[in-house]
Amino acid sequence: MMREAPVINTPRLRLRPHRMDDMEAFWAFYQTSRAVFIGAPKDRTHLFYGLSSEVVAWDWMGHGAWAIDTAEGDFIGQVAITQPPHFPEREIGWTLFEQAEGKGYATEAATAALGWAWEQGFDTLVSYITPENTRSRALAERLGAALDPEAPLPEGETAEETVVYRHSPDIDGSPEAYA
Repeated sequence: MMREAPVINTPRLRLRPHRMDDMEAFWAFYQTSRAVFIGAPKDRTHLFYGLSSEVVAWDWMGHGAWAIDTAEGDFIGQVAITQPPHFPEREIGWTLFEQAEGKGYATEAATAALGWAWEQGFDTLVSYITPENTRSRALAERLGAALDPEAPLPEGETAEETVVYRHSPDIDGSPEAYA
């Protein structure tokens, strides 16, 4: 039996396993300028491959992507803990659709995902961010991550293309710092 993403509820959000119908919202997102800092799929087939890999990662690796729904049931983005072959470390990343921007949803979803990771015994995660992506950099800092210029970069990327933020549980290893 395939393992899937656990459901995590926060005061305003529900992190859940992806469904096939999530693809259309992602496709629409990738057609906008908001996707400039994310490697966009060249067509719907490649989107299917990418999203499928984040779903099957739960079974193969014990972590992967969650869809983010509001309490009202609106699909607004994704938060993921992934490590594709070209990543030297596990990464936490996020994508939020435009209608959900500026409401604290990305912070709430990423905080919940970090809490889950610390409860699983992860001792660190990174976020690989394009230097010009000021919104993602600000979110990483709000989450307590620190720039780690010594961290290895994804294969084929340079320091001009990618900065690394390191996330760690608080000093006693407890996830409460992120609650």
